[in-house]
Amino acid sequence: MKIDRLIGILSILLQQEKVTAPYLAEKFEVTRRTISRDIENLCKAGIPIVTAQGKNGGISIMDGYRFDRTLLTSSDMQAILAGLRSLDSVSGTSRYQLLMDKLSVGNSEVLASNSHILIDLSSWYKSSLAPKIELIQSAIDAGKMISFTYYAPGGKSLRTIEPYCLVFQWASWYVWGYCTARTDFRMFKLNRMVELTCLNQRFSPRTLPPFQADAETIWPRSIQAEVEFAPSMKWRLVEEYGPESFSVLPGGKLLFQAGFSDKENLFSWLLSFGDCAELTAPAGLRAEFFALLQKMMKFYDKT
Repeated sequence: MKIDRLIGILSILLQQEKVTAPYLAEKFEVTRRTISRDIENLCKAGIPIVTAQGKNGGISIMDGYRFDRTLLTSSDMQAILAGLRSLDSVSGTSRYQLLMDKLSVGNSEVLASNSHILIDLSSWYKSSLAPKIELIQSAIDAGKMISFTYYAPGGKSLRTIEPYCLVFQWASWYVWGYCTARTDFRMFKLNRMVELTCLNQRFSPRTLPPFQADAETIWPRSIQAEVEFAPSMKWRLVEEYGPESFSVLPGGKLLFQAGFSDKENLFSWLLSFGDCAELTAPAGLRAEFFALLQKMMKFYDKT
């Protein structure tokens, strides 16, 4: 990843008096042009890097400049480390732990204390998810398009996109990019993607719109549902929607009101509660849900 490479370059420059662009290009397995862009980005970040041409030329940090490690306290470093470890939990590697070692620049005392925050972003699909993340990361870094077969409630489709960002949200991984089929930016859930391929076709980066990954934007809530739950289901409502999502009725039942993006999502959620939930509104969906239950009963009615 780019940030990994930038910190790696900075670490080398802090430890060595002078290096060459070919040396850095070979070490990080990128082109000299990429290294030049990285050096430019480091300069923009406020690191005074000097480049000299000629026989004894090279890349170095300006004489007299010192990296003030006190800018990052032990607590700061532990917070960063917790985030980096969470990324390691996805791939099952120690890549970001190594990145942290570079960032500490030999100050191992910062990493010795116990962390009080543990973040695990892995999932049940770790064996299939990690290769997808690796491939998409590489495609984003190289500016290459990706293609895949995508399974959604509307059916199966073949998609080709310009990938711009990997997103972890709503307990799942997504890729945000420009979909050539829809001629617009879309979010795609990695677990719904199969036959993922990085194409040789490169793309010119577009002017990106503001990234909005809130649920209301991605899945507009067009259905307002009203459901009565048994008191024993309070824990699920608190966990999934919060304690303000329902009120207690005189008889003890819980009145839940919320918006849903589609009826399939609502129906599958209701079925997970068994006989502890009753859809009371809207009336039209209540009738559709009843018809669905009758249809399901035919599979189990052996009399």
